[in-house]
Amino acid sequence: YMSQSIEKHRLDGLKVSQPAIRALESIGITYLEDLVNYSEKDLLKLHGFRKKGMDILKSYLSENGLALKP
Repeated sequence: YMSQSIEKHRLDGLKVSQPAIRALESIGITYLEDLVNYSEKDLLKLHGFRKKGMDILKSYLSENGLALKP
């Protein structure tokens, strides 16, 4: 029997602006894995979160085997 623990990734490794990080944290996102519950449209509505940050975010998610909600 092996217990499987899922390692969560904090947003620290995400190379986006501080306003973008604050925008994500304002809706309770503290881990990369939290983002799979949100769509690109949802996140772009956040104050401080822009297209450039979205491009970086989607790339970072992909590198970690994750994606935004369609």
